[in-house]
Amino acid sequence: MFEQGVRPPEMARRLRVSRRSAYAWHAAWREGGSPALASKGAGGLPCRLDDVQAERLQAELEAGPASYVWSGDQRWTLARVAELIHRLPGHRYTPRGVSHLLHRLGWSPQVPALRAVERDAQGCGGRSSGHG
Repeated sequence: MFEQGVRPPEMARRLRVSRRSAYAWHAAWREGGSPALASKGAGGLPCRLDDVQAERLQAELEAGPASYVWSGDQRWTLARVAELIHRLPGHRYTPRGVSHLLHRLGWSPQVPALRAVERDAQGCGGRSSGHG
């Protein structure tokens, strides 16, 4: 777009990004041309698990929470997976880090199919409507 004469404010509008980003890109383009705009890859820290550790984590996740102390319900939570990672290779992960790691391993969040029995369908805190 810059090669076609598109100015940063117009680029920001077209790409739905901030003007600040468009101006930064423009400056990088002026300095180093199109190669300067190439992606540098994902940000953040590299994964702390090696391939063997990641494969072991996959196997443990597939075995389910009951194979550990979490027999009450059969769902992996981010906190449970963080604890599992700490138990296996000894690394500490935040819930957000666990979420990114699970996504990288091909796991996705699941929403329970059933609603809680205690759910108040009328949204009135369990009180009657006063009619009756």
